Amino acid sequence: MGKFFGTPDGAKVGQLFVDRRELHDAFVHRPLQAGISGTKSDGADSVVVSGGYADDDDHGDYIIYTGHGGKDPNSNRQVKDQSIDAPGNAGLITSYVNALPVRVIRGKHKASPFAPPAGYLYSGLYLVTQWWLKSGRDGYEVVRFRLERIDEQPRLEPQSANVPDPEFSTTIVSRRIRDSALARDVKKLYDFRCQICDTQVVTFDGNVYAEGAHVRPLGRPHVGHDALENILCLCPNHHTQFDFGGLVLSDNLEAVETQKMTVISNLSFRKNHVVTTENVRYHRELWTPATYSASEKLAVS
Repeated sequence: MGKFFGTPDGAKVGQLFVDRRELHDAFVHRPLQAGISGTKSDGADSVVVSGGYADDDDHGDYIIYTGHGGKDPNSNRQVKDQSIDAPGNAGLITSYVNALPVRVIRGKHKASPFAPPAGYLYSGLYLVTQWWLKSGRDGYEVVRFRLERIDEQPRLEPQSANVPDPEFSTTIVSRRIRDSALARDVKKLYDFRCQICDTQVVTFDGNVYAEGAHVRPLGRPHVGHDALENILCLCPNHHTQFDFGGLVLSDNLEAVETQKMTVISNLSFRKNHVVTTENVRYHRELWTPATYSASEKLAVS
Protein backbone atom coordinates (compact mmCIF):
# COMPACT_ATOMS: atom_id res chain seq x y z
CA MET A 1 0.00 0.00 0.00
CA GLY A 2 1.07 3.62 -0.49
CA LYS A 3 2.17 6.04 2.19
CA PHE A 4 -0.48 7.39 4.56
CA PHE A 5 0.13 10.97 5.71
CA GLY A 6 -1.58 11.74 9.00
CA THR A 7 -2.56 9.95 12.19
CA PRO A 8 -3.93 6.45 11.46
CA ASP A 9 -7.33 5.44 12.76
CA GLY A 10 -7.04 4.01 16.26
CA ALA A 11 -3.77 5.81 17.07
CA LYS A 12 -3.59 8.75 19.47
CA VAL A 13 -0.97 11.41 20.11
CA GLY A 14 0.79 10.45 23.33
CA GLN A 15 0.16 6.74 22.86
CA LEU A 16 2.90 4.34 23.99
CA PHE A 17 4.01 1.31 21.98
CA VAL A 18 6.03 -1.59 23.34
CA ASP A 19 8.21 -2.17 20.27
CA ARG A 20 8.62 -1.67 16.53
CA ARG A 21 6.20 -4.49 15.80
CA GLU A 22 3.40 -2.65 17.60
CA LEU A 23 4.24 0.53 15.68
CA HIS A 24 4.15 -1.46 12.44
CA ASP A 25 0.83 -3.15 13.19
CA ALA A 26 -0.78 0.18 14.13
CA PHE A 27 0.46 1.79 10.85
CA VAL A 28 2.23 4.47 12.91
CA HIS A 29 5.72 3.54 11.65
CA ARG A 30 5.85 0.63 9.24
CA PRO A 31 9.61 -0.16 8.95
CA LEU A 32 10.81 -2.61 11.60
CA GLN A 33 14.38 -1.22 11.56
CA ALA A 34 14.75 1.96 9.50
CA GLY A 35 14.31 5.27 11.29
CA ILE A 36 12.67 6.96 8.28
CA SER A 37 9.68 5.60 6.39
CA GLY A 38 9.90 7.28 3.01
CA THR A 39 10.83 7.33 -0.67
CA LYS A 40 11.64 10.11 -3.09
CA SER A 41 8.48 9.54 -5.13
CA ASP A 42 6.02 9.33 -2.20
CA GLY A 43 7.62 11.41 0.54
CA ALA A 44 8.26 10.41 4.16
CA ASP A 45 5.26 9.64 6.34
CA SER A 46 7.04 8.89 9.65
CA VAL A 47 10.36 9.08 11.47
CA VAL A 48 11.70 7.67 14.73
CA VAL A 49 13.76 9.98 16.94
CA SER A 50 15.85 7.73 19.18
CA GLY A 51 19.24 9.40 19.58
CA GLY A 52 20.84 7.25 16.91
CA TYR A 53 22.83 10.17 15.47
CA ALA A 54 25.08 12.48 17.43
CA ASP A 55 23.81 15.54 15.53
CA ASP A 56 20.13 15.12 16.51
CA ASP A 57 18.76 17.97 18.66
CA ASP A 58 15.29 17.60 20.21
CA HIS A 59 13.59 20.80 21.41
CA GLY A 60 10.09 19.37 21.66
CA ASP A 61 7.92 21.40 19.30
CA TYR A 62 10.81 21.50 16.84
CA ILE A 63 13.53 18.95 16.13
CA ILE A 64 16.82 19.19 14.28
CA TYR A 65 16.85 15.71 12.79
CA THR A 66 19.75 13.94 11.09
CA GLY A 67 19.04 11.91 7.97
CA HIS A 68 20.19 8.34 7.57
CA GLY A 69 23.27 6.70 6.12
CA GLY A 70 27.02 6.74 6.57
CA LYS A 71 27.05 5.30 10.09
CA ASP A 72 29.20 2.43 11.32
CA PRO A 73 26.74 -0.38 12.21
CA ASN A 74 28.92 -1.35 15.18
CA SER A 75 29.06 2.11 16.73
CA ASN A 76 27.26 5.44 16.81
CA ARG A 77 29.85 7.21 14.63
CA GLN A 78 29.66 8.51 11.09
CA VAL A 79 32.26 6.89 8.83
CA LYS A 80 31.20 8.40 5.47
CA ASP A 81 29.05 11.15 3.99
CA GLN A 82 25.29 10.86 3.83
CA SER A 83 23.47 11.18 0.50
CA ILE A 84 20.38 13.17 -0.36
CA ASP A 85 19.48 10.29 -2.70
CA ALA A 86 19.16 7.76 0.14
CA PRO A 87 15.46 6.77 0.22
CA GLY A 88 14.63 8.20 3.65
CA ASN A 89 16.49 11.46 3.09
CA ALA A 90 14.95 11.88 -0.36
CA GLY A 91 11.55 11.14 1.17
CA LEU A 92 11.90 13.90 3.77
CA ILE A 93 12.96 16.34 1.04
CA THR A 94 9.84 15.43 -0.95
CA SER A 95 7.74 15.97 2.19
CA TYR A 96 9.36 19.40 2.57
CA VAL A 97 8.63 20.38 -1.03
CA ASN A 98 5.02 19.16 -0.88
CA ALA A 99 4.30 20.18 2.76
CA LEU A 100 3.34 16.63 3.75
CA PRO A 101 2.83 15.91 7.47
CA VAL A 102 5.30 13.51 9.09
CA ARG A 103 4.47 11.35 12.12
CA VAL A 104 7.18 11.65 14.78
CA ILE A 105 7.80 8.73 17.11
CA ARG A 106 10.23 9.11 19.98
CA GLY A 107 12.17 6.13 21.28
CA LYS A 108 13.91 5.77 24.62
CA HIS A 109 17.19 7.70 24.81
CA LYS A 110 18.92 9.94 27.32
CA ALA A 111 19.40 12.97 25.06
CA SER A 112 15.72 14.02 24.99
CA PRO A 113 13.44 14.91 27.91
CA PHE A 114 10.50 14.08 25.64
CA ALA A 115 11.55 10.46 25.09
CA PRO A 116 9.57 7.73 26.87
CA PRO A 117 11.12 5.72 29.72
CA ALA A 118 10.69 2.58 27.61
CA GLY A 119 9.36 1.59 24.21
CA TYR A 120 8.08 4.23 21.78
CA LEU A 121 5.88 7.31 22.08
CA TYR A 122 3.80 8.76 19.23
CA SER A 123 4.40 12.51 19.46
CA GLY A 124 2.07 13.68 16.68
CA LEU A 125 2.42 15.35 13.27
CA TYR A 126 5.28 17.61 12.22
CA LEU A 127 6.20 19.46 9.03
CA VAL A 128 9.65 19.52 7.45
CA THR A 129 10.33 23.26 7.27
CA GLN A 130 14.01 23.31 6.26
CA TRP A 131 16.73 20.97 5.10
CA TRP A 132 20.43 21.52 4.45
CA LEU A 133 23.84 19.85 4.27
CA LYS A 134 26.40 20.21 7.03
CA SER A 135 29.65 18.68 8.23
CA GLY A 136 28.62 16.62 11.27
CA ARG A 137 30.38 16.15 14.58
CA ASP A 138 32.38 13.22 13.21
CA GLY A 139 33.61 15.27 10.24
CA TYR A 140 31.39 13.75 7.54
CA GLU A 141 28.63 15.47 5.62
CA VAL A 142 25.15 14.83 7.00
CA VAL A 143 21.69 15.82 5.79
CA ARG A 144 19.82 17.78 8.43
CA PHE A 145 16.11 18.52 8.66
CA ARG A 146 14.12 20.90 10.78
CA LEU A 147 10.79 19.37 11.84
CA GLU A 148 8.12 21.61 13.38
CA ARG A 149 5.13 20.33 15.24
CA ILE A 150 1.77 21.22 13.72
CA ASP A 151 -0.49 23.29 15.98
CA GLU A 152 -3.72 22.16 17.66
CA GLN A 153 -2.46 18.81 18.94
CA PRO A 154 -2.23 17.54 22.53
CA ARG A 155 0.67 19.20 24.36
CA LEU A 156 4.04 17.56 24.69
CA GLU A 157 5.19 16.68 28.16
CA PRO A 158 7.12 17.92 30.01
CA GLN A 159 6.05 21.37 28.82
CA SER A 160 8.73 22.93 31.02
CA ALA A 161 11.37 21.43 28.69
CA ASN A 162 9.68 22.64 25.50
CA VAL A 163 11.98 25.27 23.96
CA PRO A 164 10.20 27.91 21.83
CA ASP A 165 11.89 29.49 18.83
CA PRO A 166 10.32 32.95 18.45
CA GLU A 167 12.62 33.82 15.53
CA PHE A 168 10.81 31.23 13.42
CA SER A 169 7.20 32.45 13.58
CA THR A 170 5.64 31.54 10.24
CA THR A 171 2.46 30.92 8.35
CA ILE A 172 1.94 27.40 6.99
CA VAL A 173 1.01 27.32 3.30
CA SER A 174 2.39 25.14 0.52
CA ARG A 175 5.74 26.26 1.88
CA ARG A 176 6.89 28.71 4.57
CA ILE A 177 6.93 32.40 3.66
CA ARG A 178 7.88 35.23 5.98
CA ASP A 179 6.73 38.74 5.05
CA SER A 180 8.08 41.08 7.71
CA ALA A 181 7.94 44.86 7.55
CA LEU A 182 11.57 44.88 6.38
CA ALA A 183 10.78 42.39 3.61
CA ARG A 184 7.96 44.67 2.45
CA ASP A 185 10.38 47.62 2.44
CA VAL A 186 12.85 45.69 0.26
CA LYS A 187 10.11 44.71 -2.20
CA LYS A 188 8.97 48.32 -2.49
CA LEU A 189 12.57 49.45 -3.02
CA TYR A 190 12.80 47.20 -6.09
CA ASP A 191 9.27 47.97 -7.34
CA PHE A 192 8.49 44.29 -6.77
CA ARG A 193 11.06 43.28 -9.41
CA CYS A 194 13.22 40.20 -8.90
CA GLN A 195 16.87 41.06 -8.22
CA ILE A 196 17.90 38.05 -10.31
CA CYS A 197 15.69 38.17 -13.42
CA ASP A 198 13.97 41.60 -13.14
CA THR A 199 10.57 39.89 -13.40
CA GLN A 200 7.59 41.75 -11.95
CA VAL A 201 4.56 39.49 -11.42
CA VAL A 202 1.36 41.35 -12.31
CA THR A 203 -1.89 40.03 -10.83
CA PHE A 204 -5.43 40.09 -12.25
CA ASP A 205 -6.33 43.32 -10.47
CA GLY A 206 -3.20 45.13 -11.67
CA ASN A 207 -1.22 44.78 -8.44
CA VAL A 208 2.36 43.47 -8.52
CA TYR A 209 3.83 40.64 -6.49
CA ALA A 210 7.28 39.57 -5.27
CA GLU A 211 8.64 37.75 -2.23
CA GLY A 212 11.15 38.67 0.45
CA ALA A 213 13.83 35.96 0.64
CA HIS A 214 16.05 35.60 3.69
CA VAL A 215 19.60 34.67 2.71
CA ARG A 216 20.65 33.12 6.00
CA PRO A 217 17.59 31.17 7.20
CA LEU A 218 15.76 32.39 10.28
CA GLY A 219 15.40 30.31 13.41
CA ARG A 220 17.65 27.80 15.07
CA PRO A 221 20.18 26.43 14.26
CA HIS A 222 20.88 29.05 11.56
CA VAL A 223 19.84 32.11 13.60
CA GLY A 224 19.66 34.44 10.62
CA HIS A 225 18.36 37.94 11.34
CA ASP A 226 15.32 39.68 9.94
CA ALA A 227 17.52 42.52 8.69
CA LEU A 228 17.97 44.40 5.42
CA GLU A 229 21.41 42.86 4.84
CA ASN A 230 19.78 39.43 4.95
CA ILE A 231 16.81 39.98 2.58
CA LEU A 232 16.48 39.84 -1.20
CA CYS A 233 13.52 40.74 -3.41
CA LEU A 234 12.85 37.70 -5.61
CA CYS A 235 10.14 36.39 -7.91
CA PRO A 236 8.36 33.24 -6.66
CA ASN A 237 10.35 30.96 -8.98
CA HIS A 238 13.77 32.20 -7.92
CA HIS A 239 12.71 32.38 -4.26
CA THR A 240 11.72 28.71 -4.39
CA GLN A 241 14.93 27.78 -6.21
CA PHE A 242 16.97 29.75 -3.68
CA ASP A 243 15.24 28.23 -0.63
CA PHE A 244 15.44 24.69 -2.04
CA GLY A 245 19.18 24.94 -2.79
CA GLY A 246 19.01 25.05 -6.58
CA LEU A 247 20.51 28.52 -6.51
CA VAL A 248 23.31 30.07 -4.44
CA LEU A 249 25.21 33.35 -4.52
CA SER A 250 28.89 33.93 -5.18
CA ASP A 251 30.93 36.38 -3.14
CA ASN A 252 30.60 38.71 -6.15
CA LEU A 253 26.81 38.56 -5.72
CA GLU A 254 26.21 36.48 -8.81
CA ALA A 255 23.31 34.01 -8.94
CA VAL A 256 24.81 30.55 -9.45
CA GLU A 257 22.82 27.46 -10.47
CA THR A 258 24.09 24.69 -8.20
CA GLN A 259 23.67 21.65 -10.46
CA LYS A 260 26.34 22.86 -12.88
CA MET A 261 27.70 25.72 -10.76
CA THR A 262 27.20 28.19 -13.63
CA VAL A 263 26.45 31.90 -13.25
CA ILE A 264 22.98 32.80 -14.55
CA SER A 265 22.82 36.45 -13.56
CA ASN A 266 24.38 39.30 -11.61
CA LEU A 267 22.12 40.50 -8.81
CA SER A 268 20.86 44.06 -9.14
CA PHE A 269 20.99 46.39 -6.13
CA ARG A 270 19.40 49.76 -5.49
CA LYS A 271 20.33 52.67 -3.24
CA ASN A 272 22.19 51.52 -0.13
CA HIS A 273 20.77 48.00 0.01
CA VAL A 274 23.40 45.24 0.31
CA VAL A 275 23.53 41.67 1.60
CA THR A 276 26.57 40.73 3.64
CA THR A 277 29.20 38.28 2.45
CA GLU A 278 28.82 36.41 5.73
CA ASN A 279 25.15 35.68 5.01
CA VAL A 280 25.88 34.79 1.38
CA ARG A 281 28.57 32.30 2.38
CA TYR A 282 26.39 30.76 5.08
CA HIS A 283 23.59 30.05 2.61
CA ARG A 284 26.04 28.72 0.00
CA GLU A 285 27.67 26.33 2.43
CA LEU A 286 24.27 24.78 3.20
CA TRP A 287 24.06 23.48 -0.35
CA THR A 288 27.56 23.07 -1.79
CA PRO A 289 29.39 19.82 -0.92
CA ALA A 290 31.93 20.08 1.87
CA THR A 291 34.50 18.31 -0.32
CA TYR A 292 34.88 21.42 -2.50
CA SER A 293 36.04 24.81 -1.36
CA ALA A 294 33.98 27.86 -2.22
CA SER A 295 36.74 29.15 -4.48
CA GLU A 296 36.84 25.87 -6.42
CA LYS A 297 33.10 25.62 -6.78
CA LEU A 298 32.63 29.23 -7.81
CA ALA A 299 35.41 29.55 -10.37
CA VAL A 300 32.69 30.08 -12.96
CA SER A 301 33.26 33.53 -14.36
